Amino acid sequence: MRWRILALLFLARIGLGFQFQTLASVGDDLVVAFGLDYAGLGLLIGLFMAPGLVLTLPAGYLGRRVSDREMVVFGLGTLALGGVISSLATSGVSVGIGRAIAGVGFLFANLYFTKMVADWFDGREIATAMSVLVMSWPFGIAMGQIGHAWLVDAFGWHLPFRIASAYCLLAGFAVLVLYRAPDKPRDTNASGNTRLTGQEWRLILCAAGAWGLFNSAYIIYLSFGPIVLQSLGLTAIAAAGVISIASWIMIGSGAVCGQIVDRFGRRNLVMTICMAGAVLALWLLSLPGAGLAASLLLGLVGMAPAGVIMALSGLALRPQVRALGMGVFFTVYFACMMATPPAAGALLDATGDAFAPIWLAIAMFACVVPLVFAFQAIRNGAGVAPQKAPL
Repeated sequence: MRWRILALLFLARIGLGFQFQTLASVGDDLVVAFGLDYAGLGLLIGLFMAPGLVLTLPAGYLGRRVSDREMVVFGLGTLALGGVISSLATSGVSVGIGRAIAGVGFLFANLYFTKMVADWFDGREIATAMSVLVMSWPFGIAMGQIGHAWLVDAFGWHLPFRIASAYCLLAGFAVLVLYRAPDKPRDTNASGNTRLTGQEWRLILCAAGAWGLFNSAYIIYLSFGPIVLQSLGLTAIAAAGVISIASWIMIGSGAVCGQIVDRFGRRNLVMTICMAGAVLALWLLSLPGAGLAASLLLGLVGMAPAGVIMALSGLALRPQVRALGMGVFFTVYFACMMATPPAAGALLDATGDAFAPIWLAIAMFACVVPLVFAFQAIRNGAGVAPQKAPL
């Protein structure tokens, strides 16, 4: 049953990436239509994450009173509403309003999608399950990179927002009708402290920092990688196609990476190899004719451990504090994701160098490794036994 539930959540969560990618796909048209600079465009991209800075912890507390399914349905409906508002915009400000509303929906849906999977797979193949769930985000983004680019070229910048909103509405209806909660998450009603312990705070902050930096680097690649390739002579549609290859490939490589860690452990070794691959892939992006190789390497190796990093959140928390702990996790994530696109855009504006934002992404990928090492050191120091094999 849990694998059928995972399939449902995967298909529904695609809507998050599909809606997020709208802004990056129509960005050049918005620059022309509303006179934006690239720092402003980066700000609009980052606004999607802004609500998470103030609403994530309250959303985590709400999970004690409202069901996970209702939270996800609310989130998907709000994502759809924000997309429709952006599609009707007459200025950069109104695009931003719609973007922020969509961000509220993203916050609720993303937090409770993650909690649902953590509850269903508590203690059982969690790295694999999280890897599958997390791959729905790049799947939706890759759909948007190809589909939105074609829609913009054929029908203008308004339609991608509306198509993504329709998908989110359908996904919300599917979750409402088909999802059911597990009978009882293990130890949810166990006696004990219902607040995060100092150990859990340290673990969740390490996990959240790694997840925030990892995703921020990926978003820079998605948003500014096409600009690098266009500066090397590719057309806008060709550049979007090349950059999207990484997102398609990581859907498979992520599931394989999760299986490897679930079966054999060695999380730290896997993370070191993968982040070295990510750094190399982004460096290759600067070489003429190497865009395809860079995208292949990033998808096969660099982005493969996404679910492994996400699984750290489940390993850090007891079931009875999971909703609140996820709130902390995603607060850090949203802070990273909101700050990064404007910073990357400002680097491009200040230097005039299309590759300048990519250097920032390289540094972020490199910083993931010490945070994962710190996470395992803290667990080992607390006497938490590693799963299946030494990590």
